[in-house]
Amino acid sequence: MSANSSTADGSASAGSGGAQALLIVSVFGALLFTAANAASHDALFRFQGWIFIIGFLAGAVALTYGLSAGAFEQRADRYSDNVIKAGVIATMFWGAAGMLVGCVIAAHLTWPTVFYFPDYGFLNFGRIRPPHTSAVIFAFGGNALICTSFWVVQRTCKAKLFGGMTALFVFWGYQLFIVLAGLGYLAGVTQSREYAEPEWVTDLWLTIVWVVYLVVLLGTIWKRREPHIYLANWFYLAFIVTIAILHIFNNLAVPVSLLHHRSYSVWSGVQSAMVEWWYGHNAVGFLLTAVFLAMMYYFIPKRTQLGTPPTWFSRDKAWAPLSWLLKPLGPRASGPWRISRFPGSIT
Repeated sequence: MSANSSTADGSASAGSGGAQALLIVSVFGALLFTAANAASHDALFRFQGWIFIIGFLAGAVALTYGLSAGAFEQRADRYSDNVIKAGVIATMFWGAAGMLVGCVIAAHLTWPTVFYFPDYGFLNFGRIRPPHTSAVIFAFGGNALICTSFWVVQRTCKAKLFGGMTALFVFWGYQLFIVLAGLGYLAGVTQSREYAEPEWVTDLWLTIVWVVYLVVLLGTIWKRREPHIYLANWFYLAFIVTIAILHIFNNLAVPVSLLHHRSYSVWSGVQSAMVEWWYGHNAVGFLLTAVFLAMMYYFIPKRTQLGTPPTWFSRDKAWAPLSWLLKPLGPRASGPWRISRFPGSIT
């Protein structure tokens, strides 16, 4: 099957049921944070709450309009490519934004007396350096990885993305996380942990989005029409599972209250330093190294038509991060998780 083909499996169309479910979630989320804002006396918590409210309301308006216009009817014989197109646009946007902020903080270091604003603390180096690193790594890199994983898993499994419009929730939920984190840094909502600055409310939202992302990818692999799981998908799974473990353990914290933005980590002293850089090293490693191999294992052989590297070498690299978690399946597991020593053609 051609990589440019839009033909997918013959499963029944999900229709607009997924959009209706997302509309309910959006309305509920807006009401929840409206109530939380009304009860909270913490200005920074209310600031985050307003971002949630605006995001949920924007989603509700878009979903209502789409439902009334019939824009969410899904064709069963087409891959779910709209979310991938949106991901490509977001990747380019956040890449440009992150690199622009990088130029600004470079100017801060070059001309510190010119680019210093004592009356506008949110424009100074300490506040805008974290948005630069997060925008380039997590916004630019993260969107690239999410949208390419949606492309690759559909083509190599010959199946539409699992869950209908759930993939759109993953995409827009991740954009909301980026906005929450970036604006939070400028406002001073931060744990001051490298690559893990967002406070507990934002961390909790990212956890929800990430779990749904894993469900979408696993569900698509489970219902695949291709008998074997192509190598790149194992790298994507290793990336999702490992980032989830790192994120959860590094950000274990106790909030001051459920209506306060501040939290305190369960780790302290040397243990805090060890856990933080266990996260920092491996999170960046998996985002910028391991998972980009998944992209290369699909797109480079596809474009060059030269086939894949030696399969035992490639497969063992993919299995290494997951071996302890998936050990019961074994390298010759049968059924839906069977792995091929020779992955066959790339579709």
